[in-house]
Amino acid sequence: QLQFVESGGGLVQPGGSLRLSCTTSGVNLTDYAIGWVRQAPGKEREGVSCISGRSTYTNYTRSVKGRLAIRRDSAANTVYLLMMNLKSEDTGSYSCGTGLWATCDREFSFWGQGTQVTVSS
Repeated sequence: QLQFVESGGGLVQPGGSLRLSCTTSGVNLTDYAIGWVRQAPGKEREGVSCISGRSTYTNYTRSVKGRLAIRRDSAANTVYLLMMNLKSEDTGSYSCGTGLWATCDREFSFWGQGTQVTVSS
């Protein structure tokens, strides 16, 4: 069974930075699209970013463009979400996942448990 492990969350002040990591064992992620979603208390889950298989393209939700960057390290079988200039509205549980497709436009069905990001002064 495909299981993801996210790490790197924490408490950070507004304007701060974090690097989230997403990895799994048993499946080479290189050919598959990997996405990050977040969920804040009382809000619906929101897609944040996605990187396609073989990293041919990336996409971001409007509110994070220019502040978050998704990167893939194929050698480490890990996908990172680099978070900069964080805002309070970025607070939430961040999870990574895949549908074992190469593109970001199809439904993802495998998700990790998430890592908590809290942006507060």
